[in-house]
Amino acid sequence: MTTTEFQVTGMTCGHCELSIREEVQEVPGVQAVDVSHRTGTLVVTSDQPVDEAAVLAAVAEAGYQGVRSQ
Repeated sequence: MTTTEFQVTGMTCGHCELSIREEVQEVPGVQAVDVSHRTGTLVVTSDQPVDEAAVLAAVAEAGYQGVRSQ
């Protein structure tokens, strides 16, 4: 398993987390999604390296901005 962390801006509540989780779970290969509006983080667990562009597009589809954590 591979984990990839992203920083997401604009989240303020649990509904924000749910919106992002629902979109990112649709990305092929994603096994688990952990989102925290408190820390502004999104952690994606996948069976192989995840398509970062697809994850960021899913975050944008949910209405938020994200970047890959360094």
